[in-house]
Amino acid sequence: MKSNFGTAIEISLFGESHGKAIGAVINGLAPGIPLDLDLIQKQLNKRKPQGKISTQRQEADELVFLSGYFNGYTTGTPLCFIIENQCQHSKDYGALKNLLRPSHADYTAYAKYLGFQDYRGGGHFSGRITAPLVAAGAIFLQILATKNIHIGTHIAKLQNISDTAFAQTEEAILTQINGLNDKYFPTIADEAEMQMTACIEAAQKAGDSVGGILESAIIGVEAGIGEPFFQSIESVFSQLLFSIPGIKGVSFGSGFDFANMQGSAANDPFCYDNKQAKIKTVTNHNGGINGGISNGMPILVQCAVKPTPSIYQPQQTVNMATKEAETLQITGRHDPAIIHRARVVVDSMLAIGLVDLYTARYGYLWMTNK
Repeated sequence: MKSNFGTAIEISLFGESHGKAIGAVINGLAPGIPLDLDLIQKQLNKRKPQGKISTQRQEADELVFLSGYFNGYTTGTPLCFIIENQCQHSKDYGALKNLLRPSHADYTAYAKYLGFQDYRGGGHFSGRITAPLVAAGAIFLQILATKNIHIGTHIAKLQNISDTAFAQTEEAILTQINGLNDKYFPTIADEAEMQMTACIEAAQKAGDSVGGILESAIIGVEAGIGEPFFQSIESVFSQLLFSIPGIKGVSFGSGFDFANMQGSAANDPFCYDNKQAKIKTVTNHNGGINGGISNGMPILVQCAVKPTPSIYQPQQTVNMATKEAETLQITGRHDPAIIHRARVVVDSMLAIGLVDLYTARYGYLWMTNK
């Protein structure tokens, strides 16, 4: 199994949903980076379930550093940390050992690992494994903030409910990002939050689930970051975002709306901003990226999040032991929606990818201004 990412930096991911612990190893961090442990915990808390719209599994998610961190700073050697699992209900999955859950990785994991995989709670394929990614992402978000680069994500759409869009200027977007990063349920408009929460609660009562679209904005990225073709911003971000369980679509800028546009409308004319002494584009349909490289405008990314596959309604399946059809009735603790918890994972993945791209260009001391 290969569970690592990165060119200039490298992250390796390990653990299972119901194992003793989950964690990550980060190679390539510069020495001397101060870590804000409170911020890391704040980010982890955004991923935690809360209220009726989330699973009732409650984990402390306390980070334990094993190496690479000393006296408040990174040492430059591999940074390794774990997060202990403390609230597993493994018995909930005993009856499901041979029953394939629709839209889960049960069958594909069995086919790849020949039945030796840890099936409890989805094992290594569980959304639980995103917790160490959020912890790692919090480290990279701190690094980016020292460069005045900021990332924020909101629920742009949940079923037929839409949120207010990101603004057009970096100053206005920064205000929106700051507001989003202080909220558990990430919408720009309070009315959208109320309507979406009600929609999720209705799905929960019906034993069903819902999905939606997350939209992210990154501001402060200079022009010239990224490589053409295989290490383009789109390539790197897409690889990371599609690694998040439940993400089934990724687009940039106007995305699939380009199919309904002509070139005269889709193109972004250039202009010169005398006040900021920089080249800009009048519009931003391309989401801040041309030829796979940043052009200095806000980077805009959208992710389609599928409805949570664990639902409480009867579903058709196959028993792997008997090879016979059965009806599956899932019990246990599950999310009627994961989209609000997934946003911090998206922020984290974008931060990881961006720091990797910056470090590839400027070297690892870029992280510490040395």
